[in-house]
Amino acid sequence: MDLVRHLRFFVAVAEEGHFGDAAARLEMTQPPVSQGLRRLERELGVQLIRRTSRGAELTDAGRGLLPRARLLIDDAARFLGEARRLHEGSEVLRWGAVPLAGSAAVAAVAQRLGDVSSGQEMVSAAAVSLIEQVSAGTLDLAIVDAPCVTGTLTTGPVVVFRRHVVVPARHPVTTAARPRLRHLAGLDFCHPPRAANPPAHDQLIDRLRESGLDPRILAVSSSEHLVAAVAGGGAVGLTVDPERLASLDGVRCLPIGRDATALRLRVVYRESALAEVADVSTAALWKISKAAG
Repeated sequence: MDLVRHLRFFVAVAEEGHFGDAAARLEMTQPPVSQGLRRLERELGVQLIRRTSRGAELTDAGRGLLPRARLLIDDAARFLGEARRLHEGSEVLRWGAVPLAGSAAVAAVAQRLGDVSSGQEMVSAAAVSLIEQVSAGTLDLAIVDAPCVTGTLTTGPVVVFRRHVVVPARHPVTTAARPRLRHLAGLDFCHPPRAANPPAHDQLIDRLRESGLDPRILAVSSSEHLVAAVAGGGAVGLTVDPERLASLDGVRCLPIGRDATALRLRVVYRESALAEVADVSTAALWKISKAAG
């Protein structure tokens, strides 16, 4: 049995309190997570999670073993990270960004990092996953949406990006004299699942409701998924790259609800030696945010 992998299942379910949310966080379907946890419990001879009608609760044994499970996962990640560095023998900078950041911001950061490192590797993942990887040492830094639970990581300043609302091309809001978010009532709202970053997700929904839109969430995993849902006429979404979508049939990008829909990004890192690199990344984000208006 791959102990570390199965411990990840246990920690995800324990922290999310729900098998479905844990599976979304791990980017898996629910059955393998549930089956993997049962296998771990059989191997250990103790019940870690109590299944309830509301989700999942820690047993006394699970509560006692959870801190140790987290340590083992972190140690394994650090071990692999150090082994990779020794094998490659290079100063490759490893960083990540949430998909919400958009192509313009990612390209700008990559260009600036190319000036301060001999090489780089970039991954795209949810904020929760990126935080875990930076904490474990497998990533040097990450760009995440704020607010976000960052633990002991060092965080840079928040950079605010304006987002456009992506709407169906034939929706009446596209011809309204003064379009408002409340005009989109009845359409699903495309957004990554809450498990990707619960604090930022909840804050966005609260701001939309304050603006008169109480959306039903349609979880999407990519910009292509969002475009398909919106072009079909039954959903809306948000983008920081309206220029990329401007030529597509079936969708329109409108600057509605600027404050309510804004995206807030920040750089997080663990080692103080990376402060200068983090500042360079933040400067690249600022430049793109200003250029986008």
